Amino acid sequence: MRAHLLNGTTTGHYRTSVLQGVEQVAAALVAADRPFTGVHPDALAPRVDAIDLERPLGDTAAALEELESVYLRDAVYFHHPRYLAHLNCPVVIPAVAAEAVLSAVNSSLDTWDQSAGATLIERRLIDWTAGRLGLGPDADGVFTSGGTQSNLQALLLAREEALARGATPGRLRVLTSECAHFSVQKAARLLGLGADTVVAVPADDAKRLVVPALEAELERCRRTGLTAMAVVGTAGTTDFGSIDPLPALAELAARYGSRLHVDAAYGCGLLVSRRHRRLLDGIEHADSVTVDYHKSFFQPVSSSALLVRDRTVLRHATHHADYLNPRHAAAERIPNQVDKSLQTTRRFDALKLWMTLRVMGADGVGALFDDVLDLARRGWELLDADPRFEVAARPALSTLVFRWLPPGPADPGTVDRANLHARRAVSASGAAVVAGTTVAGRHHLKFTLLNPLTTPADIAEVLDLLAGHAADHAAGRTAGGHAAQGGETLVHAS
Repeated sequence: MRAHLLNGTTTGHYRTSVLQGVEQVAAALVAADRPFTGVHPDALAPRVDAIDLERPLGDTAAALEELESVYLRDAVYFHHPRYLAHLNCPVVIPAVAAEAVLSAVNSSLDTWDQSAGATLIERRLIDWTAGRLGLGPDADGVFTSGGTQSNLQALLLAREEALARGATPGRLRVLTSECAHFSVQKAARLLGLGADTVVAVPADDAKRLVVPALEAELERCRRTGLTAMAVVGTAGTTDFGSIDPLPALAELAARYGSRLHVDAAYGCGLLVSRRHRRLLDGIEHADSVTVDYHKSFFQPVSSSALLVRDRTVLRHATHHADYLNPRHAAAERIPNQVDKSLQTTRRFDALKLWMTLRVMGADGVGALFDDVLDLARRGWELLDADPRFEVAARPALSTLVFRWLPPGPADPGTVDRANLHARRAVSASGAAVVAGTTVAGRHHLKFTLLNPLTTPADIAEVLDLLAGHAADHAAGRTAGGHAAQGGETLVHAS
């Protein structure tokens, strides 16, 4: 069994095993002529359940062959140009190479004696990102597992800062758009705040927070003795890609003494855009910012960070443990990242971004993001000119929300069911993967475009598929041309 431990005496086995895995994935990528097989959980679960984990195969090649049947064959492939569903991006090769390095070395980004140079690389990337954001010389931050964790930590810091100024715990409020990410509400619950802590401020037709409504809520908090501990702006909502008016939010937050947190998990790709960076104007006034490199920097999951304007607020995440980060280590100027993080053991995910910047450069990454923004505008033009569809909002980034409409009058419930069926039928066929959401209580379809290789022709063909399935369902037909009996009839590929 010691032959499987990676060390200087097992490098031959290491090379062979890793290359076998690389070849297996490469073959799967070449063979993936659609983003998904459409497999249903009921078809795949028996294959996984049949594997006896108490009887190892003892051979990497055999394990990889088995993996083909339970994972690789039916994986959802984000690199395929007709994966149009969620905020999952195709990944760049330098980051994948870095993933192999960081997994093998297995540094843990807690303390210097577990990571050494990795600590300095992460710190350099935090400084680079803070510079791109314009947060100033006192900024700092830390890599996280994703936007949900970054938003949680941002609100933790906001709560502690408010309490340090004498706020009453039960009278804290967080003001954010009704289109903000659900992790804001989730963070409030995890922080032990009341159910009424998060106040949803109305959004306009472009799905941007309405500034006068925010001002009215801030004034109401002041008048009733509540503390608006944070205003949360969104730079790239999940459903619409909309960006709140950040300069106005910054001015109001400053006037009313609230911290401004900007959730730029999606929109952070604008930091490296040469043509659209202005869309983030005002973010430089934020007290904290969430960025997800694994959304719009084309990085493998996970790769995210929380940035703060004033590094001293990160003390609220610090806990000294004698075995890990004793106080005397700070006095000796030994750097560590655990003082800033909600995590202890933590992967060296920063290496992926480091390698990407060193190979491709920031402009290279930004050009890819610009490509998908251009694609979204072409997609909107297709939808806007197509009488079969109604578009919910013009895209601010790379998300399109729309719904199929019948040529004549129809019951809204019938239209909802037709759109839901169309999404499921297309995904079950494996021809494309699309997402869905609700707007004003009605079911809509959603394209999230993050693949620069997707073309307007891909979009047009998927729209034809969706329209065909929706029309069949509304007319009482299944995809096979048979009358539907009651609910939906879907054929799942296996």
